[in-house]
Amino acid sequence: MLRASLPTCVWCSWWLTFYGFFSAADTQDEAIKPPPRRSYLDFDPRHFWHWSSFGDYVQCVVAFTGVAGYITYLSIDSALFVETLGFLAVLTEAMLGVPQLYRNYRHQSTEGMSIKMVFMWTSGDAFKTAYFLLNGAPLQFSVCGLLQVLVDLAILGQAYAFARHPPKPAPHAAHPASAKAL
Repeated sequence: MLRASLPTCVWCSWWLTFYGFFSAADTQDEAIKPPPRRSYLDFDPRHFWHWSSFGDYVQCVVAFTGVAGYITYLSIDSALFVETLGFLAVLTEAMLGVPQLYRNYRHQSTEGMSIKMVFMWTSGDAFKTAYFLLNGAPLQFSVCGLLQVLVDLAILGQAYAFARHPPKPAPHAAHPASAKAL
């Protein structure tokens, strides 16, 4: 019986050694390969704003500012361009809270967020919008101010809702072997 199983054991040990050697070599190769260098000049939308060095971020901002400044210089006499640029600037400011609103919704939590800060933020936006409405500011200021206040109120609503109904923690799966050890 021992002699019949000996070739099988030799074969198994050789196979495990061979397989283990090449598995380790594969993982070593993966660990040694550095990630590919990403630059803003790659123009790859999948890697936008995920570049390899801080210099790429600075160069991108400088290039964007230069191109936008030059286009603005050429189009400064166009009322449509100036009004559109102004509206986009005010709309961008009005949408500042949307990423926080989305993050809170995705995590069903406002943990780590200062409610006092959001309340003060909402108060400031409400006073600013009231000023725009009472003083007859151009329509885009009033519309974007109202949008900004609505986003702020939605974040405050999330803080209230998630504080009253916090998400239940995920159950911890017990490992069968650890249960036996106890």
